[in-house]
Amino acid sequence: MPVKILLVDDNENNLLSMEVALENAKYTFFRANSGREALRILLHEADFSLILLDVKMPIMDGYETAELIYQRDKLKQIPIIFITAHDYEEAAIFKGYQAGAVDFIRKPFNAEILRSKVAVFAELYKKNLLLTRQEEKLQAINDDLLQLNHELEQRVLERTLALESMNQELQALNLSKDKFLSVMSHDLRNPLTALLASSGKLSEDPESLRPNQIKQLSQIIHRTSNKLLDQLNEVIEWAKKQSRKTSFNPEKVRLADGVEESLELLKPNAQQKKINLQNHIPKDIEVMADSLMLRSIVQNLVTNAIKYTPEGGSVRLNAKREAQMACIFVEDSGIGMTAEMKAHLFTNTDPKSLSGTNNEQGSGLGLLLVSDFVVQHGGQIDVESTLGAGTTIRFTIPAIEMSK
Repeated sequence: MPVKILLVDDNENNLLSMEVALENAKYTFFRANSGREALRILLHEADFSLILLDVKMPIMDGYETAELIYQRDKLKQIPIIFITAHDYEEAAIFKGYQAGAVDFIRKPFNAEILRSKVAVFAELYKKNLLLTRQEEKLQAINDDLLQLNHELEQRVLERTLALESMNQELQALNLSKDKFLSVMSHDLRNPLTALLASSGKLSEDPESLRPNQIKQLSQIIHRTSNKLLDQLNEVIEWAKKQSRKTSFNPEKVRLADGVEESLELLKPNAQQKKINLQNHIPKDIEVMADSLMLRSIVQNLVTNAIKYTPEGGSVRLNAKREAQMACIFVEDSGIGMTAEMKAHLFTNTDPKSLSGTNNEQGSGLGLLLVSDFVVQHGGQIDVESTLGAGTTIRFTIPAIEMSK
């Protein structure tokens, strides 16, 4: 690394003497014959290791020149050695140090002393330069470490978010599995009950049955079996859609037709208890609903209504439009329920706590699923019931303008 020294003296012989005394050390010299010339050189050149500055010069002396040099921040670190022919009076020395001097050399100078002092500052410059470069390297390493740490934090965050997403997907799949099992349990159990009852009558004592009774039972078995097969295929398709995250598929449904299709499989159950199952849904209401979810809602609510309605009672379905929603009512003349039962009806409570006075067990999971399906449609569900006087469950789903 080159050591650059600025020599400032109004006497050319003095400049030459200093350069000759120092030339064996392989320094790079710049000469200035005045303070103004020294300032001009410092404006165009950089990285000087030392300035040897004559004190007594015309127009601008060494002290004034030093003060102007140190007014610039980038020049404040250059050490200045004053060259003076005057005695080292305290006032002069103090003035020199005030101006920024680090040392004094008296004229005529001793070449050996000059070389020694310049060598000290040249070595100091080299060490400072080396230290600066080491600091720059350390700063670069520190910046790289900070960047690496930031990248690692980003990767950890991305992995964490990915794991959270996977966990949510697993939870959703687990919930889908529970829903699928619940739909299978509740939507298919009742048709199977009707099949077992009808086939049981045929197998117990077929000789005692009249031809028209046999025909009626066989028609029930045939119709229910086909409906059961269709419903099972729909549930399987629904489960496939859930695995593809498309389990909610609303479409335009004529409400009366959708409810009638849902009731078809429950009619044998109602007939067994001589319950009057009535569909009074108006023909002019259309809804935007997932047909499988709508059927599951209706079948769960009507199944419970039949279960808790004594023999010879009635279950009635009706609906009306309220603003942008269709309100569907499932009314029964059953045993009703207490306030405590109502409060826990659509929660994950032990089904035994929802039992009626006839020792029937409720379907807590099925009703929780009903509530979930209604909420997915953006609707609400509530219940009105009086113990011993029946129950009305009301739920809402989005309505649309009737097709013409």
